[in-house]
Amino acid sequence: MKLAIIGAGMIVNDFLTMVGDVPGIQLEAIVGTERSMDKMKILKDKYEIHQVLTNYEDCLKNKSIDTVYIALPNHLHFSFAKQAILNKKNVICEKPFTLNLSEMKELRELALTNKVMLLEAITNQYLTNYRKIKEAIKNIGTIKIIECNYSQYSSRYDAFQKGEVLPAFNPKMGGGALMDINIYNIHFVMGILGEPKEVSYLANVEKEIDTSGILSLDYGDKKVVCIGAKDSTAPIRTIIQGNKGSIIIEGPTSIIDRFTIMDNQNKSEIVDFKVHPHRMYEEFTEFERIIRESDFETMTQHLDHSEMVMAVVDKGLESAGITLG
Repeated sequence: MKLAIIGAGMIVNDFLTMVGDVPGIQLEAIVGTERSMDKMKILKDKYEIHQVLTNYEDCLKNKSIDTVYIALPNHLHFSFAKQAILNKKNVICEKPFTLNLSEMKELRELALTNKVMLLEAITNQYLTNYRKIKEAIKNIGTIKIIECNYSQYSSRYDAFQKGEVLPAFNPKMGGGALMDINIYNIHFVMGILGEPKEVSYLANVEKEIDTSGILSLDYGDKKVVCIGAKDSTAPIRTIIQGNKGSIIIEGPTSIIDRFTIMDNQNKSEIVDFKVHPHRMYEEFTEFERIIRESDFETMTQHLDHSEMVMAVVDKGLESAGITLG
């Protein structure tokens, strides 16, 4: 994979600490604005990135680049991914894929037409510990309830209350608690249970954006609540309850550092099959393989999942009266 990194924010800095451990990825370019030039030059030297670019078109015309990793504010995902696909580049796009389902479907159709790979960077779907959770569910019987709580007070919320609207709380830029952190919970649940029968979102809305909220997913015989908050803090925890026991994950559903299986007699076992300390390692190892092998079958499976998630996001935001973009 000959990769161009699009963006120079926090996620890119985090990604670069790990990517050197992934075999087969060459860092061809980092692309950003003139304002980020000094920062990008430091990253270029530190991580041996081949070149710094401030013009996206130059990146897309560069034949030494076959894949772009889009790590930009949410509202830019669609347009930057579309341009890349039309220029025959493979696309890895940070979550959330797009602002709505229709944008995601358009990207999917374009990717298939242009015979390029399109993948959403959503860590939990690629973690070995997540796969082991799905295998361990048989030990807790029939799932009855899943509760996910990812609540983390944002320093940007202070600025937001004072009238400074940063991207994390800007509806025009795809901000809000559902899109920023609760999205991990949605992916986590739907990767286990699939598509729900009913969706509703009880959101705390300030200045037209959700600063926190409770997403309810009804599966008939299974009930799910996904809590995400940027205006308050609570223990970050997920519990899968079955009629013979439970699975408890301490910490965000984006990481799944380990998990505990507990039976109805309160006997517990801590499980950890983590293969790398960084949450992004396994997804990018798999992305490299998918792209190298032109594995359209696996790509399609992941796109089916992402499409289901975006459909739930659409329904949730609509039920709360929130419009993004």
